[in-house]
Amino acid sequence: MADKFDVIVIGAGPGGYVSAIRAAQMGLNAAVVEKWISKDGKPVFGGTCLNVGCIPSKALLEASHKFVEAKHDFDDIGIQAGDVSMDVKKMMARKEKIVNNLTGGVAGLLKANGVTAIQGTGKVVSSKQVEVTDQDGKASTYETDNIVVAAGSVPVEIPPTPLKEGMVVDSTGALEFQETPKRLGVIGAGIIGLELGSVWNRLGSEVTVLEAMDDFLPMVDGAIAKETQKLLKKQGLDIRMGARVTGSEIKGDEVVVKYTDAKGEQEITFDKLIVCVGRKPYTTGVIADGVGVETDERGFIHVDDQCRTSVPSVYAIGDCVRGPMLAHKASEEGVMVADIIAGHKAEMNYDAIPNVIYTFPEVAWVGMTEQEAKSKGVEVKTGTFPFAASGRAMANNATEGQAKVIADAETDRVLGMHIVGQHAGEMIAQGVIALEFGSSAEDLALTCYAHPTMSEAVHEAALAVEGHAIHMANRKKKK
Repeated sequence: MADKFDVIVIGAGPGGYVSAIRAAQMGLNAAVVEKWISKDGKPVFGGTCLNVGCIPSKALLEASHKFVEAKHDFDDIGIQAGDVSMDVKKMMARKEKIVNNLTGGVAGLLKANGVTAIQGTGKVVSSKQVEVTDQDGKASTYETDNIVVAAGSVPVEIPPTPLKEGMVVDSTGALEFQETPKRLGVIGAGIIGLELGSVWNRLGSEVTVLEAMDDFLPMVDGAIAKETQKLLKKQGLDIRMGARVTGSEIKGDEVVVKYTDAKGEQEITFDKLIVCVGRKPYTTGVIADGVGVETDERGFIHVDDQCRTSVPSVYAIGDCVRGPMLAHKASEEGVMVADIIAGHKAEMNYDAIPNVIYTFPEVAWVGMTEQEAKSKGVEVKTGTFPFAASGRAMANNATEGQAKVIADAETDRVLGMHIVGQHAGEMIAQGVIALEFGSSAEDLALTCYAHPTMSEAVHEAALAVEGHAIHMANRKKKK
């Protein structure tokens, strides 16, 4: 192992391993430190995303959606499937196989690119030194010219609902149920809560979601959020807004939760409870006192637009810095930082980061909401188009939802795109590209879209910005 590195990355999640690989591709001698270990004592790469986050949850979401389709929707398209059941343990085993394949793949990528993998818990002890403590408690110090902190985040715990293995769990524990609970409580109607609630609702749980806020998905455009809430309730999710949890008690095999809402004090009993109230940066103990790297009261590391900390040779990316806690945001920051360390000019457009909720239908958005634009004094014009009028959506038996394009009323520049519908997470890339290249709504309207596709709804929404949607009645006439 080298005595000194050009760059050491702490954390091998989507931000860290991508940054280390990019650095190596740019000709730098790179190392990545990872504390997560397998049963045989080897480093496990991929961080929360690959191991207990994005990937395993999507495996369960896809499996549970196919189950619901087979059980309830196949008959609509002429398929007689008979009595359909779900083997939860087999579903979980498949999820684990996917995780193992991907984490093993990352290990292969690191090796193929010449990145040194160091097992242990990393700590920045000076602007040029990283201390790594292995699982036996032995500490080693490595010299480096640059450090990238990519330590990620962990679920937030709240005092009213202390975790208890198998009964009151966080998002990680919710991915490990070996059977479907009859009554499932979910605290938090955010992205993680809605996704996990959807999985177990599809598999037969009576799911109640308790959300302290009064507004459903406030980060999503108002019209899209309203429709999403309506669709999820139709599927059976009991979403209770303005419900602030005040306590919980485990009684035998049940969890009794107390909360307050507009009607006063309430009580509800569950078999399992998932706490999904957000995540917090994992930075405690990652940076030694006296190094000079500044953090805020919540533990986020202060960085500039290029992810430089207050110490010139130390960078920080991903969930432990400002901005959305998203794997793809972390990865792009990792690439940017590696390029900067290699001597290149690099930047990232934080206004063009897509967000996706992988319920069914999916919810995806990028850029401003109509409400946000108006609050900033920006006059906007919008266009929407329902999937109910889409030929491909009809053929797919997926007519729920709509696409919405938001443009500047004066310049016609696209400010945001919001979609609720099948494959919204794939379609939102069109909005990202539009924002990245400063496209106008007219640019989208003049683009030739393949027919029949779900993406034609985006085309029609762009046309509708000027009232020219072809496949929607009561459109405006050209002046």
